[in-house]
Amino acid sequence: MIPDRLFDPISIGNLELKNRILMPAMHMNMCRKFVVTDQLINFYIERAKGGVGMISVGYATVDELSGQPGNIGAHRDEFIPGLTALATAIKKEGAAACVQLNHSGRYNFSLFLGGKKPVAPSPVPSRMTRETPRELEADEILAIIQRFADAAGRVKSAGFDAVEVLAGTGYLISEFLSPLTNQRQDQYGGSLENRMRFGLEVIRAVKATTGDDFPLVVRINGNDFMPGGIGRKELKAFAVQLVNAGADALCINVGWHEAQVPQIVTKVPRGVFAYLARDIRSEVKVPVIASHRINDPDVARNLIGGGFCDMVAMGRSLIADPQLPNKAREHQEGKIVHCVACGQGCFDNLFKMRPVECLCNPRVGKEAETALKLTDHPLKVLVVGGGAAGMSAAIAAAEQGHQVVLHEQSLTLGGQLLLAGAPPGRDEFLVLADDLKQQLFDLNVQVVLNSAVDTQLLAEQKPEALIVATGGIPISPNIPGADLPHVVQAWDVLAGKEITGQRVAIIGGGAVGVETALLLAEEGTLSGDELKFLLVHQAETAEELYRLATTGSKQLTLIEMINKLGTNFGKSTRWSMLQDVKRSDIETRTEAKVLEITPAGVIIEQAGQRHEIPADTVVLAVGTKAQNPLQKIAAEQQILCQVVGDAKQPAMVFDAIHQGFTAGRSLL
Repeated sequence: MIPDRLFDPISIGNLELKNRILMPAMHMNMCRKFVVTDQLINFYIERAKGGVGMISVGYATVDELSGQPGNIGAHRDEFIPGLTALATAIKKEGAAACVQLNHSGRYNFSLFLGGKKPVAPSPVPSRMTRETPRELEADEILAIIQRFADAAGRVKSAGFDAVEVLAGTGYLISEFLSPLTNQRQDQYGGSLENRMRFGLEVIRAVKATTGDDFPLVVRINGNDFMPGGIGRKELKAFAVQLVNAGADALCINVGWHEAQVPQIVTKVPRGVFAYLARDIRSEVKVPVIASHRINDPDVARNLIGGGFCDMVAMGRSLIADPQLPNKAREHQEGKIVHCVACGQGCFDNLFKMRPVECLCNPRVGKEAETALKLTDHPLKVLVVGGGAAGMSAAIAAAEQGHQVVLHEQSLTLGGQLLLAGAPPGRDEFLVLADDLKQQLFDLNVQVVLNSAVDTQLLAEQKPEALIVATGGIPISPNIPGADLPHVVQAWDVLAGKEITGQRVAIIGGGAVGVETALLLAEEGTLSGDELKFLLVHQAETAEELYRLATTGSKQLTLIEMINKLGTNFGKSTRWSMLQDVKRSDIETRTEAKVLEITPAGVIIEQAGQRHEIPADTVVLAVGTKAQNPLQKIAAEQQILCQVVGDAKQPAMVFDAIHQGFTAGRSLL
């Protein structure tokens, strides 16, 4: 058997790791006033049990201005007991434990600082916070360097195996490094040598405090993707100097939070940014870790085997499935639940000031209270509907030992996941549908397809519990002409059941409308393989290839009543979807009321003026209404009944999966 490089041991400094999978630091917002909570400890216990080589927690703060109360605190001795408890819990389950230290600089909010201004190398406003930071004085810079060192000392005393310093992503160290945010005229500004100084002094100070035998990882950008910022060449030079200053490993990420290149969303190809790790790996003699959108063991193996990196960082992948490393090692990869990079439970929750959750894994943040308990009284459970909510409910009930039968009226499982996965760059939702199907199979859930549940079937089956997940149906609006033959539903377009003409008007600019527009915008564009072929053979100029990759064959108009598009997308997804709408030259009409659909197109009223939009096909994407014909029947037959997903109230996939899980687990 060919050795599995993913599970070869590797050393960072004098610390040997059992495999090459790192769970990188991610802000979980599970601390309270900087204090480690049981919620955070239980979250990481689950990941350590899953077989990961090392877990880096954080980021952790170095002083009062460096973070917010939901971060892990490392800036005072009073936080050491919590740090100790966290380190002990992770190491007890067989993973090495590391803490990432960071100062957010201009990315902090005065709201978290008692009204104080965030600090930075120069008073350059942040597009993310919409605040202007205060410029640091020279003595304050020296004090922050020492605070990094002091925090590292606390990390070591708490029993962690290693410490990490975040020197990228637009936070303080990278703010000193970039000419965009560093306009200083002293020894910390100007030349690249001067702009590197702050970060290198932090690394030297940390190393001096913790000692040469305590491993130090530095996380840096391979490219910041900021016009006028730091590119690959200067970042490679910085990487070399970081190693000279004492870094024992480098973890390579990409982009600042303000960058316009998508970094974390579903459409980002798996492992696409690993080329940046390979660039840096060619310049240094310490382990290099690749990161971003590595959610499958085969991707990880290919990156390591192809010389892109020595290790892989799998963050949200291990949020979605803590057991991913064990499943990969035990050749059970078909059972992995893959992160879909939707951002709905992780990044979007942070914007809402809530602890991280996960669309794919309803147990995240609730590990203790949702620990599996087998029932003493197995029930005969009937689940109606094979979409996200129904499959989630069936899985949760079967895990507890109930006898579960799932009925789906169509010929396949997946429901609206199949529609969500239809637009370009959204195929991870199709993977999720397959992952849920696999869990049903593994749990021996009986699946009956092409089966409509009615009064007679319920009477014959006599289930002791019924979970209704019959989903929703698209709304047909009361618009004159909506019944004309060239008017179709967006769901049918996404499902490939309808062919549209060259000129298409889409009524409804919510998520479904935007996704439908982007799907249609792809028609007539170059595929990835075609683009690579023409690029490699220099058949066309780069400008022409860009045009051919982004300009399709259809004329598309997106019509929305309110003044914004895609308001029901999550915040971390919406901006990139709207970026694609603009790039694809889709005409948008907001604050537009549809008056009538005619054989020639759509008549709208916008700003008090009537306009006619020519259209060969009119697509309706005006919303969903619940479809729940069984609740009343269940009551008449005295069957315990729960309604979940769109059958209860149209919402997002996140809500469907979580509601299904809760319903299934509630059966005792």
